[in-house]
Amino acid sequence: MLEVILTEGFIYGIMVMGVFITFRVLNFADMTVDGSFPLGAVIMGVMLTARLPSFSALALAFAGGVLAGFITALIHTRLKIPDLLSGILTMTMLSSINLRVMSNRANISLIKTPTLFSAIIEAAQSFPGGSAWMLVLFCSLVVVFIKLILDLFFHTDFGLTLGALGANPQLIISQGMNPDVIKISGICLANGLVAVSGALAAMYQGFADVNFGSGMIVSGLASLMLGEFLIRSNRIGLLTMRVILGSIMYRGLMIMARNYGYRINMNPNDLKLMTALLIVICIIISRTGFRSGYRKNEKDTGGKPAEKGS
Repeated sequence: MLEVILTEGFIYGIMVMGVFITFRVLNFADMTVDGSFPLGAVIMGVMLTARLPSFSALALAFAGGVLAGFITALIHTRLKIPDLLSGILTMTMLSSINLRVMSNRANISLIKTPTLFSAIIEAAQSFPGGSAWMLVLFCSLVVVFIKLILDLFFHTDFGLTLGALGANPQLIISQGMNPDVIKISGICLANGLVAVSGALAAMYQGFADVNFGSGMIVSGLASLMLGEFLIRSNRIGLLTMRVILGSIMYRGLMIMARNYGYRINMNPNDLKLMTALLIVICIIISRTGFRSGYRKNEKDTGGKPAEKGS
């Protein structure tokens, strides 16, 4: 079970990184995730059935996710439509586009199609139980690679500007930069990562389905919030690390609920309810923790603002 939790945690952790960029860095409520995740999966499915190499299919999936994010960003910045509605509009359009990509089929089986994951499993057949752990190793390397690239990106001038945009848009405008261009770039990058996660999930599950994205944004937010309880820091390296840890923790909770939930009369139909309640609990705890911390600080400073450097 541990190897399944780790594999799924790493695969979906890439999606949570995309959610982190939009929701936490840009402060942009992007619902495109529910459409760009299955977009990556269906592109991967179609390309693999056409015997295209897996890495080329991953690159095309990333490009598809970038294009989906670009559409959302254009609707938001050019038409001045609120961020939430912009994402919903793109997500709705992608539900039809995904079907078109798969020639109006709801799903594509990849069980008999050679994939990168099947090649790894075949190569590890000689090791007892090695195939599952080889997948864990491969997925961990992919996630670490993406994490390091993001860490380096957010240390560049453009990455720092992207982070500043979500915290203080007026600062970006006062520096003579175009906030729309920066926001578009961030949304495109985020949805590109989401699509890559969907493509890897399709190879792992052995099929691509247009309904892959159902509730994906909710699970991404739950993973993000769980990670924030594990590590409290403003350093980008630790921020991306807690995203991955939160994804693993969330997948572990979901797998345990599927396997042992029957003991408390829970069935797989209750998983979405559990996810929503988990988010509500995280929000309540975070607000309660903030208030208690504020009261403690107020008590320590005698009801006066703390001085600089304290």
